[in-house]
Amino acid sequence: MKNAENMEKIIKAENDKKKIIRIYIAALLAVNLLAMPLSGCAANGSRSVSGTSNTSTSVVTLANDEEVSVSATSKSNGGGLSADDLFTERDLTQTADLSEAKEIALTSGKNITISKAGVYHVTGSAEGCTILVDAGDEDKVQIVLDGVSITNSDAPCIYVKNADKVFVTLTGDNTLSVTGKFTADGDTNTDGVIFSKDDLTLNGTGSLTVSSTDNGIVGKDDLKITGGTYQITAASKAIEANDSIRIADGTFTVKAGTDGLHAENEDDDTLGTIYIGGGSFSLNVGDDGIHATSLVQIDGGQFTISAAECIEGTYIRINNGTFDLSSWDDGINAARKSTAYTPTVEFNGGTLNITMSAGDTDGIDSNGDIIVNGGTISVTGNSTFDYDGTAQFNGGTIYCNGQQVTEIPNQMMGGRGGFGGNMNGGRGGRMDGGRRG
Repeated sequence: MKNAENMEKIIKAENDKKKIIRIYIAALLAVNLLAMPLSGCAANGSRSVSGTSNTSTSVVTLANDEEVSVSATSKSNGGGLSADDLFTERDLTQTADLSEAKEIALTSGKNITISKAGVYHVTGSAEGCTILVDAGDEDKVQIVLDGVSITNSDAPCIYVKNADKVFVTLTGDNTLSVTGKFTADGDTNTDGVIFSKDDLTLNGTGSLTVSSTDNGIVGKDDLKITGGTYQITAASKAIEANDSIRIADGTFTVKAGTDGLHAENEDDDTLGTIYIGGGSFSLNVGDDGIHATSLVQIDGGQFTISAAECIEGTYIRINNGTFDLSSWDDGINAARKSTAYTPTVEFNGGTLNITMSAGDTDGIDSNGDIIVNGGTISVTGNSTFDYDGTAQFNGGTIYCNGQQVTEIPNQMMGGRGGFGGNMNGGRGGRMDGGRRG
């Protein structure tokens, strides 16, 4: 009885917090633009960190016309998204309460259907088996994989067709694999080994090995990962979501034909965000290591990425972390993909080493602005920086081809400004916040 009461409290808290999170994210686009001017020019070389001053407030009108004031208090990490608002307590809990769990033992050729809320402890090995979640709109389902192995030829190993939210919690070593061409479920193109049409959280203390002829893990809403060890091999994308990918922690070894992490909503270009608060990432991919339509924010973690473009988004904010990036196109690229942001690369901290292949490549490329408030950035390549807007160098340290520079160079249209020279009339931001025309 006590466990049931505790579970009800957890579910109620999650529902309340989820409403707050959705209001917060809806307001973030407006609030973030208010914070951006705070990273302007700093006199006498003083450091100006974006969005560290006062609280901004925005009013959001909900579908039912209820108005809610949302305060976005600037954080010491440079502003923007806060992990406190992106993950619930249950998201971050790495072990499941199995005291009232339903036991499921896998059998080859037999699908498992979960139709109501609860905790399900899954064990065993099987071929031709899908764990299908088709529950109520308010149901929260937790699937605990405990030493599970599933191999399918044409269907997801885990398919979330309907639920409020699903947790996949890892215990022991688990393997999920799809070896052939995926078969659609009616109008739904189920193209991932784990495929969810609703909110999905992966966590736990165990490991998960995923092998796919298409995508690895796919979420058509918000996809969160807060723990576990993941080894993903995918012919297309390793981890994909429509609205957001939010990672608090975990160890990731990825080999993908296209992108490592990919967030994109084809119907709304203000969505498609990626937040990373920590973890270890080894990404070897054919296209983009980390790709988001709108915002990429990284607050910490260790990253080794080999890709055509290592990090791509419209607004890229790096607050902390250690990065070893190898690229044959753009190391970091802020492109015009979202109408919600001006393309910007913003550095508030972290240690970055970017190595570029020969040819028409750029270490840090922005179709808009570049803001450096802190961190250590080292770029090796023919073109170290390339931007179409302005550059602010308010703090931190920058090396271009091993040489420390005092202003941000600009490649601009094929010139060779990699050492810090400004070729072809390029504009470089100075340490005092000024810029040259």
